[in-house]
Amino acid sequence: MAIRIVRLGTARSANEGLRIGTVRRPPRGVPKTEFASQDWYDVWYPNLAPSTETMKLGQAAESDRDWAAFSKQYRAEMNEADASRNLDVLAALSHNTNFAMGCYCENEARCHRSLLRDLLKERGALLE
Repeated sequence: MAIRIVRLGTARSANEGLRIGTVRRPPRGVPKTEFASQDWYDVWYPNLAPSTETMKLGQAAESDRDWAAFSKQYRAEMNEADASRNLDVLAALSHNTNFAMGCYCENEARCHRSLLRDLLKERGALLE
C-alpha cells in the first residue's frame, strides 16, 4: 500500500487506487462528469492546494530564491491545524490502501506536489 504522487491528466498506473486532485481549480473545459474518466481525479481536494496568493508566488518563481519563498509559504499553510490533520490522516491511510495525489504542473520539481510528497514522508507516509 502506498501513495503515488502524479501529474493529473496522465494515464493511471495499475493499482493506483483513488486519485485525489490537490488543486485550487478543476480542469478547464472538462465536464465534471468526465474528470475521472479523463484521468484528472476522482475526488477534488483543494484543502491541500496552495492558497491563491501562494499559488501565484509559485507560478511566478523564476529563481531558486523565489521557489524557496513559495516553499516556505506553502509549508506554513500546511502546518495550520486543519491542513496538518489532513496530512496526518492521509499518511496513516497510506499504510492500508493505495491512492494517488497530484497537480497539473508539468515539472514536479517546481510544483507543490513535490513539497506535498516531502510533507507526507515527514509524517511517515508510505510513498511510491
